[in-house]
This record gives sequence, structure tokens and C-alpha cells, in this order.
Amino acid sequence: MVHAPNRPPAGAPPTRINLYSDTQTRPTPAMKEAMMRAEVGDEQHGDDPTVHELCDRMAALMGKQAAMYLPSGTMCNVIAILTHCGKGDEVIAHETSHILHSEGGTHAALTGVQIMPMRGPRGMFTADDVRAAIRPKTRYAPPQRLLEVEQTANIGGGAIWPLAQLNAVADVAHEQGWSTHMDGARLMNACVGAGIAAKDMVANYDSVWLDFTKGLGAPLGAVLCGDEEFIGRAWRWKQRLGGSMRQAGICAAACLYALDNNIDRLADDHANAKALARGLRQLPGVVVEEPDTNLVFFDIKGTGMDVATLQEKLQMRGVAVSGLGGRVRACTHLDVTAPMIEEAVSEIRTALAAA
Repeated sequence: MVHAPNRPPAGAPPTRINLYSDTQTRPTPAMKEAMMRAEVGDEQHGDDPTVHELCDRMAALMGKQAAMYLPSGTMCNVIAILTHCGKGDEVIAHETSHILHSEGGTHAALTGVQIMPMRGPRGMFTADDVRAAIRPKTRYAPPQRLLEVEQTANIGGGAIWPLAQLNAVADVAHEQGWSTHMDGARLMNACVGAGIAAKDMVANYDSVWLDFTKGLGAPLGAVLCGDEEFIGRAWRWKQRLGGSMRQAGICAAACLYALDNNIDRLADDHANAKALARGLRQLPGVVVEEPDTNLVFFDIKGTGMDVATLQEKLQMRGVAVSGLGGRVRACTHLDVTAPMIEEAVSEIRTALAAA
């Protein structure tokens, strides 16, 4: 089986309105200019000043001692789990988590951990759920080492974990002697949406990472944060997995630009998502989940059309959406404007009319 991504079909027009994912953002001219001016060195050798500046700022932003720049968020999750856990250990995570659904089985293939899937609405579970998952400490049970959460919860609808709930599940984990890890791919969306500072949102988590290639608009990179001892040990896995880079300051400069310019504006994406949800609710047969942040999930079973057919019809009209868990997902970001939202609703209405 070939696993390479598909290219656009022949004859498909250029995408005018890209609601497929916030990973589709393009660097702005100002971000590119910041990249061109970046002072660089050899990141693997420890002498890239722009990478150091990014890591220092991220550690401060998250209230942690140290940070590490990595090529992707998936690598952040893999390295964090490899650092926190040993082979045969168990990780507690939601059944819809990224580490279970979207990382190619890497934790079975590379980390050797077992993941206990937790249930709960909107990609979340409770402290009582965690207590119920505690195994007896016998030779028959895998050692439980890590609790993992995803903020925001992607398949949960871009939902924001309430701070009290985040802290409650982490408290149970720490009572058991487990470590805690936050997949913060869209963490700043949660912080902006909830009005909570990042360091307060992640205070109870031993490790956390932030993706710069989604709503923050950078072309490459994520930063993993934790205490000095954790990041020091994580560097061995960074080296082993090929995550050590050379003149990475060029890309780190884009991340620094994003920290300065692209966080507060996430509120615009959230407003556009709510506007999109309002528009979609006017379409017959469409059931829309109210968005917390920049992800809008909607069910089209009532229209008589399936997700793949809608995607194909929209693609031929220059509009991109994704499908996830039997639903359509539309994602707003810095390349999607308010007028595009109105046009997207119109195009979806036209495409669904064919059903």
C-alpha cells in the first residue's frame, strides 16, 4: 500500500477558501522577512541564537524551566512519552486523542507503551474517570506512568478543557506518582478562548508543547517544554529520532514572529467559526456543533449526501473542508476572512442541493 499523500485531482481549480485545516496557513510577507533576517547557527551544536531565544521565551510563557525546538508536534508527543515512560508502561489518554488516532501507531511501534483509552464527552474525561482507571500495583498489570490530555480537544470539536477539570485530573495522576503531559497543538486557541494565561493553563502538567504550524501560522516547528531534567533527557530522543537540526533559526524566527503577532488575533478565527456555524445551521439537514474555538464540526447525514461526496464537490468549486469521524470539519485560521465565511456557506448550500 502506498501511503504518500494524494495530489489534487486533475482539473481541480485552485483552492480559494481553505477550511481544511489551520495547518494550511501560509507565512505572511512580514513573517518571511523575519525569517530572512534571522541570525543562525548550528542548532544541534547548541549555537543557534534564534532557537535559544525561542526556547527561552516559550519556557517563560509556559512557566517551565526549559524548552526544546522540534520539527513537529507529533515528534513532541513521541519524545515526551519516550522520556516519561519505559517499554510496557501505560499511558492514560482519551479514546479520541491524537496519540491514538493520528500518529500512525508510532507509540506501539517506537515507544512500546500501552495506551488506555478513556471515554468522555467532547474529548475530555473527569477526575472520577481517572480514579476508576487506576490499576492495582501487581505484576499482572502494566505500570501506569503518564496521564495525557489534548488542549484543545480536536475530535472533541476543538473543545476547551475547563481549567478546574484539567487540574483535577492532573491532581489524581500526581497522587498516584504519574507524570502529566499536555498535547498543546492548539493551546493558544484555548488560552485566548478561555481568557487564561498559558502558564496558568499548564501549571499542573510536567510537560507541554505548542504547535506553531496551525493557527499561529508558521511553516515549521513545535516547542516542547518541561523542567531542566526532563528536557535534558529528552535531547537523547531528539537526537535518536533525527529531530536535531542545523540552521533552524530561520524557522524559529517565524515562531518568534508568531508569538509577537498571531496570538491575540486567534479571537478573529473563533468569531469566524461561530459565524460559520450560524450560517450552516440555516441549511436543511445539517446539524452543527457549537464551536469553542476555530473548529466547526457538522453532520450532513440528514441531507442525503456523504462527507466524501461533499468534499469532492466543494473541491471542484475551490473550497476545501476535511472529514473526521463521520462528520465534516471546517477550520478557520488567519487565511480565512469573514467574507470567505459567507461565500463558503453559499458554496456548501449549492453543493448539498445536488443531494
